Amino acid sequence: MTKSELIEAIAARGELTKARAEQVVNCVFDAMTEALQRTDGIEIRGFGSFTVRPYKPYAGRNPRTGQAVPVPAKRLPFFKVGKELKELVNASQHIALQSDEDDDDD
Repeated sequence: MTKSELIEAIAARGELTKARAEQVVNCVFDAMTEALQRTDGIEIRGFGSFTVRPYKPYAGRNPRTGQAVPVPAKRLPFFKVGKELKELVNASQHIALQSDEDDDDD
């Protein structure tokens, strides 16, 4: 799902105009981005949590030349899926796998 598809889905479900739904989506993403910039965690029960993980500098390798390249220390966002979302995704995958298996029998 792309951002524009998300905006359309929110507009349809919430009976909002697309412009208003876009404002809502942008507001949510902006608030999440600002929280992660402050290294605050974000927890959405049933969905998952976003945290910022620090990584130490290390010596990497250029895949083309094999030459050592220094990689600086960095902080990156990390998403941990929530239990409910994980169960929903696994349940839907099971359904898809069953239908795939049924197609093989034809």
